[in-house]
Amino acid sequence: MNKNLFETIEKSCGVLQLPFSAKEFAQLAEEHALSAEAAQAVALIFEHMQQKKIANTILALLRFSRLPLKNPKTFQNFDFSVLRGKNVEQIRNLQTLAAIHAHKNIAFIGPAGTGKTHLAKAFGYECCQQGLRTYFIKMSELRDMFTTARRTGKTASVLNSLVRPSCLIIDEVGHCEFDKENTRLFFDLVDRRYNKEGNFNIVFTSNKNPSEWRGNFNEDDALLCALDRIFDTATVITIKGNSFRGANCETFSVQSTRVNAPTSTANSTR
Repeated sequence: MNKNLFETIEKSCGVLQLPFSAKEFAQLAEEHALSAEAAQAVALIFEHMQQKKIANTILALLRFSRLPLKNPKTFQNFDFSVLRGKNVEQIRNLQTLAAIHAHKNIAFIGPAGTGKTHLAKAFGYECCQQGLRTYFIKMSELRDMFTTARRTGKTASVLNSLVRPSCLIIDEVGHCEFDKENTRLFFDLVDRRYNKEGNFNIVFTSNKNPSEWRGNFNEDDALLCALDRIFDTATVITIKGNSFRGANCETFSVQSTRVNAPTSTANSTR
């Protein structure tokens, strides 16, 4: 029989976390005189189970990530034709996920409606497809999460949950204000992820340049330390131009003319 057939079964069993090697299956095939067709059928079953488990894992990761499931934002449905410049190819290459394997953060900076959040979500979507845990959160949600955690005494568990994902996407940095305590928690989050082992990064989107983020945080020392770690190894992608939104918006103009009500005759002639 084809040696690759046994290796394929061993690979499928590895994904399924079944302790069954190519050598064991080969011995079993010899003992029961399995035909090539029978062995192929066994391999087909294991491969089907492998693909099913992978699909279920990806679905679970997408549900955990808080990324849209119904109409996902992907690199495939992003309109790269609207981008101009010599670095467009580098943006396309983000889908290789080299940044997360290199522990390199990404910041998409630019005006509203220029595709920053789409690209950030597309990166997270690709992470899920590759089996990497991802979590998407808006900056205002992060502020509220920190505030609630402080009030309930659960800051440690909240920080742990935000450190755990391989890819953490923080959307709309600069859209809300962080008080001193929340700024310190933000630093703790960044610092713990900075020292995290394995494949990881943080993806940011913002309408403001990082040099302007200080205006939304109330603890300069903590923020400066956080920024130092965020941009120690990072890719900053600045997108300029007008908003993409409204391209399918139709505008109709009509005019209303007042019509005077007919006057009634005071007394009709008898």
